[in-house]
Amino acid sequence: MTPAPLSLELSWRGLVHQVTDDGLLARLDAEPLTAYIGFDPTADSLQLGNLLMLCNLQRLQEAGHTVIALAGGGTGMIGDPGGRTEERSLLTREVLEHNLTRIRAQMERFVDLSGERGRLVDNGEWLWSTGLLEFLRDVGKHFTVNQMVAKDSVRSRFDAREPAGSGGTTQAGISYTEFSYMLLQGYDFLELFRRHGCTLQGGGSDQWGNITVGVDLIRRVEAAPAYGLTSPLVTRADGTKFGKSVAGSIWLDPARTSPYALWQFLFNAEDAMVGRYLRNFTWRSQEEILELDRATADKPGLRLAQRVLADDVTALVHGAEEAARAARAAAVLFTPDVASLDEATLAAALADAPTVPLPGEISVLEALVVAGLASSGGAARRLIDQGGVSVNGVKVDPAHAELLLTSSDALHGRYLLLRKGKRDQVVLRTGWVEPGQGPSDEAG
Repeated sequence: MTPAPLSLELSWRGLVHQVTDDGLLARLDAEPLTAYIGFDPTADSLQLGNLLMLCNLQRLQEAGHTVIALAGGGTGMIGDPGGRTEERSLLTREVLEHNLTRIRAQMERFVDLSGERGRLVDNGEWLWSTGLLEFLRDVGKHFTVNQMVAKDSVRSRFDAREPAGSGGTTQAGISYTEFSYMLLQGYDFLELFRRHGCTLQGGGSDQWGNITVGVDLIRRVEAAPAYGLTSPLVTRADGTKFGKSVAGSIWLDPARTSPYALWQFLFNAEDAMVGRYLRNFTWRSQEEILELDRATADKPGLRLAQRVLADDVTALVHGAEEAARAARAAAVLFTPDVASLDEATLAAALADAPTVPLPGEISVLEALVVAGLASSGGAARRLIDQGGVSVNGVKVDPAHAELLLTSSDALHGRYLLLRKGKRDQVVLRTGWVEPGQGPSDEAG
């Protein structure tokens, strides 16, 4: 099947929000361009919002364009004020170098950055060696403060007021440091134009003001055309965006968000959002996604679209083997087959489950009370008699309610899964001590 033109592919997937030139999409179909997207190393992992930009780079590269992933070793010292209501905490150069090392490895999993059609560049290459007076003379002179204040990323911070101290007055919530960020990003675009012939910058919709600064700077300094393209920010159903500083961030680093946790998050995506996520993050065809849209509307309880989303994105981020392992864990977690899961997958699947110590030998009746699943021994007995209790996925026979549970019953010698009904599950852990109560047999 002949691939669809990139302009159509980006459009039907909802990846076009703003363009600086009405002819840009046609140009993407007509000639190879060099495009870049920047990633600031404000954390040691990228997150789900960044994944959209990595996918955009991959789509550009697959369509024959040259791509540059820009790691902000210089701009990371300041931080982009866009989308924030408060000043960022400034990072040391050592922390930035650590973060850069980590996110470079993540970028390379999604985009070929090893050859002529893709490269990884650190803007510290020029920002660390550019003098302040040189920068103000060659870049700052091209922009008025009026222009800069008009940008959304700055104006929104001017509108947000914050306490100024004991005097009880208020002051604008942006420093000169963050105010200057847009000029640094514009300078990045100019340097990439000079060094690598880059004429297109992409980013999220919150980057529009910064992108237009770079387009204007290239036009004024080099008298050459340059272009900008933004995509809508990835958000949850309530409109909040995914970000590194947002509670409950979904990270691409498996040590911070396990493959199982990523799979579960996507499988639990709201019906209103799953279609958009499929368009943004997967390579499924338009026909496949429209069919999944219909399945969501007609039979939402089956969660067919969510399963495809979870499988595809987890495989994209962590590989097909991890995606299959996460899907299997979700399928067997409440069945006797839970005993077949390897310890790492089981631990990830149980990471958010309520956990209490396994106090030596204890009967199922007593365990229900200790776990808070029954208020008394009598209530526990009734639950078991009604067939509503299971241990490690196996329903408890009422005749065995007095049998003792020991560490030998625990999966991998650590985890004993006690479940009431269809939803309530508590993990009894051997060697586990509640936080603040004393030492544990394991770190973390």
